[in-house]
Amino acid sequence: MSSSPATLPITNQQASQPQPQINTHAFRTFLSRLSSSLRESLSQRRPWLELIDRTSFAKPDSLTDSISRIRKNLAYFKVNYSAIVSLVLAFSLLSHPFSLLVLFSLLCAWMFLYLFRSTDQPLVLFGRSFSDREVLLGLVLSSVLVVFMTSVGSLLTSGLMIGFGIVCLHGAFRVPDDLFLDEQEGTSNGNGTTGLLSFIGNSAAASVVAGRV
Repeated sequence: MSSSPATLPITNQQASQPQPQINTHAFRTFLSRLSSSLRESLSQRRPWLELIDRTSFAKPDSLTDSISRIRKNLAYFKVNYSAIVSLVLAFSLLSHPFSLLVLFSLLCAWMFLYLFRSTDQPLVLFGRSFSDREVLLGLVLSSVLVVFMTSVGSLLTSGLMIGFGIVCLHGAFRVPDDLFLDEQEGTSNGNGTTGLLSFIGNSAAASVVAGRV
């Protein structure tokens, strides 16, 4: 009488490994604050027709006059100028899909591997668990390599330079004599930041980073 061979137990090591989970509360809070901050900033934009009013353009008398005009126009059209720089940067990235894909992948890595990953869930890759500091170091090194060792860095730099060049050119030739700007509004929006980037100071991502470091 023959006996059947004993069946060996099979364990799935990958299934037993903890997988990182997204902190949905922090992620939703960040999106909510970002959306509300963008809406608030865009509501403070100046009329675009006022920005391109041909009767308000004149050649500056000197370099000092140009700098003075740029400072006044920056304070008054800060949201419009931010939108122009953002559009130029967006067009630069859209003209290079590969660079856009690399930058988007890097942003997703920061968001889902560090910023909004639950602190009680370690990151496990290739059977090894990584601490928050190791993940942060890896993301920083990856960001440096992507920005400075690929075409992404030069693309971002050229896009920002073109955008700032357009802003400075417009600010130097736009006569700001007809602009009425509250001094307090021109220097700050209440928390020390201006324009479309005001959400950085109070975003959920900033608080998450402060809590992890």
